[in-house]
Amino acid sequence: MAASANVSQFSQSRNLLVPRHGVVTLFGYGIRVYVDRGHLILKDGIGSDRCEARFARVGHGLRRLVVIGSDGIVSLSAIRWLADQDAAFVMLDRDGKVLITTGPVRTSDARLRRSQALAESTGASLQLTRELIAQKLSGQEKVARDKLERLDIANCISSFRCQVDLARGTSTIRQCESLGAKAYWSAWHDIPVGFPRNEIRRVPRHWQVFGTRESPLTNSPRLAVNPANAILNYLYAILEAEARLAASTLGLDPGIGVLHVDSRTRDSLACDLMEPVRPLVDVYLFNWLARGPLKRNWFFEERDGSCRLMGEFAQMIGDAALTWRSAVAPYAERAAQIFWASAKSAASHRSPATRLTQRYRSIAKGGGENPAKTPVPESPRLCKLCGTHIMGHQKFCSKCAPTNSKEALIAASRKGRIAAQTPQVLARLGEKQRSHQIAQRNWNPANQPDWLNETAYDGKIHPRLADVTISTIALTLGVSLPYASDIRAGRRRPHPRHWLSLAQLVGVNK
Repeated sequence: MAASANVSQFSQSRNLLVPRHGVVTLFGYGIRVYVDRGHLILKDGIGSDRCEARFARVGHGLRRLVVIGSDGIVSLSAIRWLADQDAAFVMLDRDGKVLITTGPVRTSDARLRRSQALAESTGASLQLTRELIAQKLSGQEKVARDKLERLDIANCISSFRCQVDLARGTSTIRQCESLGAKAYWSAWHDIPVGFPRNEIRRVPRHWQVFGTRESPLTNSPRLAVNPANAILNYLYAILEAEARLAASTLGLDPGIGVLHVDSRTRDSLACDLMEPVRPLVDVYLFNWLARGPLKRNWFFEERDGSCRLMGEFAQMIGDAALTWRSAVAPYAERAAQIFWASAKSAASHRSPATRLTQRYRSIAKGGGENPAKTPVPESPRLCKLCGTHIMGHQKFCSKCAPTNSKEALIAASRKGRIAAQTPQVLARLGEKQRSHQIAQRNWNPANQPDWLNETAYDGKIHPRLADVTISTIALTLGVSLPYASDIRAGRRRPHPRHWLSLAQLVGVNK
């Protein structure tokens, strides 16, 4: 994500670092995080575009500090300041990989970690794996049915969900999860990714659809080659950081997992806790793509073809960090309860505290067991033509709305001309014209009243037609609406056989 002189990485209105939904994201080069006279000082930017913020210990509203990149300085006093304020620090690489997560430090129970390490032999591993994957498959089934509108894929995932309940081993559950994911992501393949029409020439063709989760560069989701998968990778990285913080807060070891095998390159338990929340992240991405277009300058293509998020856009989607924290918290607490229940000394001790959801405290006060959910921030609404920010529920800005209306009118008229030349329409038109010709031949002028002539029509009947609706005229004479409109406006004078009907319609007798 190198700096470019042609593509600004900052919005023109971004001059202050203000917590949005409790999250501040720093990106660029020369990042500085330090403490000055008791205040936390944040600085970031690229070149001459610099931003700065100063937070006091009271009323700052900061819950998460996210740093993208590795160029800068973070002082020890700043980390202590964040810890004292119960604010977490997350450092992400430019490709979305989680590098560092730190959060409030609390005492942990060694018996809980011991039972976590022995989960494979006590059966807690199988129980937790079954619950996590069953919830994930249920979420994917709902997304496939309600959002993607693929009932066949939803039924396929549902069958794998039923197999999870009957599985007797972790390997069987892994297989069901893998097959379900394969079917699930196949439904995403043709999801369109919109860009403003003025920028579509600068957008590669493979950027305009979701495609596959496997990158051709790595044969895995890493190093995504289009914006949709790059966004999803970044959102999953934020979710992984929140899952790691949740596990550490509860006194669990984020590296000892039950579903994911041990690895030096990831925290397996954090990846386990992510699984049931992934469908919620997928829905967030789907709603973002459906709500409006993406801007071309939000993304950058590396020389190997991989797609990267620009800093401004990464900051926008990073605002949902606390939403993923509240979503993963119940599963982290459930994991701690399952591990604790498998310990030999669990019967004589209380269950682990619900530090994340405060569920026990809510129950003691007479509240419900379900914790309050953090609302998901809405994506910005952009003009579909030029990509500028718009307010309300409009699809186009004030400058582009006339252009879009003109194009829509031209397209509608083109469709109307085509529809008017179909064999069915031409047959009805010919039949109507023949009926009018027959009526004209059968009409006898001698039956017309003597006073009803052109002078009477022009002077008495036509002026009163202004008070009659066009549809009424068309229904009375048996003609089309455009022809009735021309009669009322005076652009056409109807056949004399219609004069008597119009005279009766407007109340003219002589």
